[in-house]
Amino acid sequence: MRIALVLEYNGERYHGWQSQPACISIQSELETALSRIACHKVEVVAAGRTDAGVHALYQVIHFETSTQRPLSAWVRGANALLSNDIAVLWASEMDEAFHARFCAIERRYLYYLLNHPVRPSIHQGKVGWFYRPLSLEKMQQAAGMLLGEHDFSAFRTAECQARNPVRNITMLEVTQYGQLFLFEFRANSFLHHMVRNIVGSLVYIGQGKYPPGWMRMLLQSRDRTLAAPTFSPYGLYLAGITYEAKWNLPAFNQFFPAAMILGVNRPGKNVTLGKDQEE
Repeated sequence: MRIALVLEYNGERYHGWQSQPACISIQSELETALSRIACHKVEVVAAGRTDAGVHALYQVIHFETSTQRPLSAWVRGANALLSNDIAVLWASEMDEAFHARFCAIERRYLYYLLNHPVRPSIHQGKVGWFYRPLSLEKMQQAAGMLLGEHDFSAFRTAECQARNPVRNITMLEVTQYGQLFLFEFRANSFLHHMVRNIVGSLVYIGQGKYPPGWMRMLLQSRDRTLAAPTFSPYGLYLAGITYEAKWNLPAFNQFFPAAMILGVNRPGKNVTLGKDQEE
């Protein structure tokens, strides 16, 4: 049978999602725990791979097993075997047609950026940081230029394995809460380092190094060497995977979002997995 899980994790001490030789990863830790419960080797498939240092509030995976266990075993049992910085939040038996990656129709990322002269301490590893003042208005103008379907070659890493650099960004909002900036991205999928490369370029514009129109020039150039360096992984959260309603995955707001951890939330809005619904 096919089992789907929703999990969250703090990626600070891991070398990303994907299993790697001689490196600690989220995938390897999860597979080890699930294999012990199933009493056979378990291999998991994730909706999206996160880089080293990147966190997840809502990651979706599936795996195959012939072992009969109550659903609670895949949640509480797995959590008893996992480190405290990884937690399974939900489990369900799924139809064999469900695929965590290929059935996903939208991914959502959040990036939290502290804009303060002094680096963070309490929130170290949980927020990005930039010390010079940033203009919200300029970053918002530039962000709007990236909406829609485009070739995002200027914002992909040289190691990106995607065959097609075209992606469709359905949301890119920049909001400010005092000294904290929140960047919200939604797209059908993302290229390797795409979010962090866009954030880095938006920061260049926010500090006044380039005008907002520079973002359109970058997009049209398709040249990665012209854009800003890849921004810090700290502050980046995989925050939702959207599926068709028939799969009955739980809403994102059922769990505990990073915005609450950081003392920030959107007033008057209820954040769900696929869209924001006014309360």
